Amino acid sequence: MILCITEKPSVRSDIAKIVGASTRRDGYFEGNGYCVTWTFGHLCCLKEPADYCTEWKRWSLSSLPMIPPRFGIKLIPSDSYKRQFETIKNLIEQCDEIVNCGDAGQEGELIQRWVMQKAGCKKPVKRLWISSLTDEAIRDGFQNLRPEKELEPLYTAGLCRAIGDWVLGLN
Repeated sequence: MILCITEKPSVRSDIAKIVGASTRRDGYFEGNGYCVTWTFGHLCCLKEPADYCTEWKRWSLSSLPMIPPRFGIKLIPSDSYKRQFETIKNLIEQCDEIVNCGDAGQEGELIQRWVMQKAGCKKPVKRLWISSLTDEAIRDGFQNLRPEKELEPLYTAGLCRAIGDWVLGLN
């Protein structure tokens, strides 16, 4: 099975229609050898200061700078996000391959990769890179899926921006 993960629910229907995943399930669509699921934009974020160190729970000048030895990600605390994340995680475990259908750009790359990392994904990933949701653009995008490795610099740029925002914003 090929798992397609879209960045938002509004895109899932367009992708599901093109790949032939027409049977609705709880948190995904399936059919024609595909499952199509979605995030709600950011399902994961960088950990908060208190997740690293109890002294950082309350902001204090004496605890600055707050720079953890290694940044980590966490699931955004929301019941609907947790439920959807569990669906994604279960589908990742069952699939043979993943198509990252996040928005084309730095933030879309970061959002999707964090979810797959948090889910412990070890499956091969390809990238759907489209700037339009017309049927023709989606079909063309699936004919020209990109290797995940090709977009590593974009992910790294997004990660650096997120960490930079964290360090500057919280310090």
